[in-house]
This record gives sequence, structure tokens and C-alpha cells, in this order.
Amino acid sequence: MFTGIVEEIGRIRQLEEVSKTAVRLTIEAAVVLDDVQIGDSIAVNGICLTVTDADDDAFAVDVMPETIKASSLRTLEEGSSVNLERSMPANGRFGGHFVTGHVDGTGTIVGKTKQENAVYYTVDIPPELTDYFIMKGSVAVDGVSLTVFGISGNEVTLSLIPHTVSQTVLGNKVEGDCVNVECDVLAKHVHHLVGKQHKQN
Repeated sequence: MFTGIVEEIGRIRQLEEVSKTAVRLTIEAAVVLDDVQIGDSIAVNGICLTVTDADDDAFAVDVMPETIKASSLRTLEEGSSVNLERSMPANGRFGGHFVTGHVDGTGTIVGKTKQENAVYYTVDIPPELTDYFIMKGSVAVDGVSLTVFGISGNEVTLSLIPHTVSQTVLGNKVEGDCVNVECDVLAKHVHHLVGKQHKQN
């Protein structure tokens, strides 16, 4: 489980193709390596991945075909920057919202405008995910916990404060870029339960 509060920006040192649809990533980092152990979970752009190797300045993860197909990891290359967050410790502070690291799909940034000290991003999301979005609800975009400020059809508008812009990879994203989207897990559970109850009635 994660919080959506990014700890640092890492850099892809090596992208090794294990097969046509599976890769091994070596990611340069600092903060998340402080107490890392083999088998630990680290969210990379919001995707929960397992550490398979680590040294003083980098760690490695294996990315399976399904993850490649379902996420923006397919757009990464050596030198790309990524958001990193360690899994939440049981005694840690909870600053964002419940983020599982299991992305529901990808969205496309279709608008980016500055509004005083904030930057507004409009993201086009898959139609099948729209039921999980409500005004002032939560969403994780590339692993960043954000609040929904606007909904119009398949597009959602999100507001980023200066800190989020400067401390995550979202600050450098532009129109046309692909982002990982994880809907609020509580909204997904409620939607599932209500839908199941409706079918029974």
C-alpha cells in the first residue's frame, strides 16, 4: 500500500529487454534506497514493483508483459525520470490517500494551464473509468495523489500546487504525454458492491 506522496524522482539507468514484452529496469535513486531490501515494493510512476537487486545508488525491478501493456512504462527509455515511493510502513504518517500501485489504465494529458500559483492539468481517461471519478475525489496519476477539480465527459481536471510540480515528474509533462491512472480504491469497491446489489434486485 502507498500514499501517493512521491519521495523522490529517480532516473532509468538501464532498460533491458528480457523479451518482446517484458523488461528489467535499473533505476538510480537515493532516498528509497535508505533501508531497501530484496523483495520490497517500490512504486515506479505509481506501479507497484518488486526490488530484485540493489546497490548504493540504484535498484532493479522486473516488469512483466501485462504491466507493460496496461501502463505508461512502455513509453520509458534510458534516462527517463520516474516518481518513486516506498510502500507505507505500518507506523508511518498517512498524507495522501490509499494507493495500491495497481493502475487501472492510462490517460493522456490534453490540457495544461497555469492558474496563479497552480497548474491545471486536463487528462483524457478511458470511458470505463469515468464512474470512479467525483468532484473533490482522489486519483493517483503517475503515483501522485491528486484531487479532482473538474469532470467533463471523459476528461478530468486536476490542480497541482508548486511543490507537486517541482518534486514529481508531472511538472515536466506536456500535452500528449501518457500517464498512469489509478482510481480511488474505495470508489471501486463501492461501485462493485452497488452494482452487485443492483443485479441481485
